[in-house]
Amino acid sequence: METLETLETLKSELKTANSLAMKAKLDLHDLSEELPLGWEKIEEVARKATEAYARAAELKERIAALG
Repeated sequence: METLETLETLKSELKTANSLAMKAKLDLHDLSEELPLGWEKIEEVARKATEAYARAAELKERIAALG
């Protein structure tokens, strides 16, 4: 029973992570459209996108491991 609850929790977290990753993707796109204005934000926006996609990938792996 605990695994089922854990699986549901992970799926919920993945939904949130995917939303954050999509927002990060859009932020990167918006930044690229405005370049060279805002070039100072490239590293910050890219870091956030990297972290968001890494979190989503981690959650997908954990869900797959649970079956």
